[in-house]
Amino acid sequence: MMEDESGSGELAKIERLYLDFDSFFASAEQHFNVDLRGRPIGVVPLDSPHTSCIAVSREAKARGVRFGISIREARLLLPEMLFVIARHDAYVRLHKRILEVIETILPVANVRSIDEVVCHLTRSEATQGQALADRIKTALAETFSPALTCSIGMAPTELLAKIGAEMNKPDGFALIDAHTLPKGLAHLELRDLPGISKGISTRLAAAGVVDIEGLWKLAPKQARKIWGNVEGERFWNEFHGFHAERPETKKSMYGHGRILPRDGRHPEQVEACARQLLLSAARRLRRDKLRATELSLGFRGARKADAERWGWRDSFPAARDDRTFIRSLLKGLAAARKTLPFSPHSVNVMLHGLVSDNEITGDLFGGALDEGADALSREKWEKVSDLMDTLRHMHGAKALSLGTQTEIEGGYVGAKIAFGRIPDEDDFSDAATRDEETRFLSS
Repeated sequence: MMEDESGSGELAKIERLYLDFDSFFASAEQHFNVDLRGRPIGVVPLDSPHTSCIAVSREAKARGVRFGISIREARLLLPEMLFVIARHDAYVRLHKRILEVIETILPVANVRSIDEVVCHLTRSEATQGQALADRIKTALAETFSPALTCSIGMAPTELLAKIGAEMNKPDGFALIDAHTLPKGLAHLELRDLPGISKGISTRLAAAGVVDIEGLWKLAPKQARKIWGNVEGERFWNEFHGFHAERPETKKSMYGHGRILPRDGRHPEQVEACARQLLLSAARRLRRDKLRATELSLGFRGARKADAERWGWRDSFPAARDDRTFIRSLLKGLAAARKTLPFSPHSVNVMLHGLVSDNEITGDLFGGALDEGADALSREKWEKVSDLMDTLRHMHGAKALSLGTQTEIEGGYVGAKIAFGRIPDEDDFSDAATRDEETRFLSS
């Protein structure tokens, strides 16, 4: 029997609601454009026929098209499938409006991603069960459209509620009660559970755990040993109905990456793309009032093997200005021109070694990337970067740049939504798109 943490012998109560939108990017596009509703569509990251889908609509999934499929393969499976280019700024705006609607019914405790939120339930809210979930769904449908659906799970812990939200997609609901465990989850594969990756699944199998029942019978210390860290014990607690607190993570880097379209892999185009990725990361760094002491540049080839992976790293005194970062990047690009042994298919630029002004001593401020630079020079370029950020905020991300601006093949090179990170409006490097401004693949 799963007891509460007080040891009173009572079963853990329903305390969490997890809301997970269905195929969010694709359903958002169908919400914005009524002509796309009921049709199989794929959302792609850039305007190139050689890329893959980052989301597909439920109509496409029902006919065998899955996330990550290439456009070429999708067209073979479903010749009538439509492809639209992702508009991250529109999705962020929609996300904010969605939160406002949910907040009219329940307070949102945590935003886990662009399409997932957690609500903490009072006892009276928990007793409403599916009626509460239906109220949320009705409010969303009335405010937006039937195209924008979500699945909801309710359970004693966040992990169990998330499992419930994923059990009956799309537009589903599941309430996981303590007395139904573990039999109520026995039909699931271990890989269906959030937190069990391919690697963890392999470790579990090596320990003789191949199904839900075996997972349930693990002891907390066994789970910790299999995971290799405290996350295993946290998983065990949440899986068994006990809340597991997670310490707030501290940001360790700022960066962006991009898949390069086939017609955008010439060295000059790759370098222009890397530069734009860097400047976007630098703006985020400054907004958070931090400095970086390292820059890394990476390329990957067509194959995922380590042989087609190239990396370079540079260090410098704590900096926050574009001039320092660009000079470092130029060193890395020069090294790549000399030693990169393959044609790059993706590029990433990261700023590491983050420190705040309060964490640095006078010695760390000394010097700069170029010999002979002094504190006055550094401060001058910091002011230039701050002024440019202000002007971009007022007049648009492309209002001005340090050096020439180059149009990048494949279109958009800016902030992208990632799991656990939702960009701010100032992160986007292109002019804002209108909600109704669907961008179709051009070829």
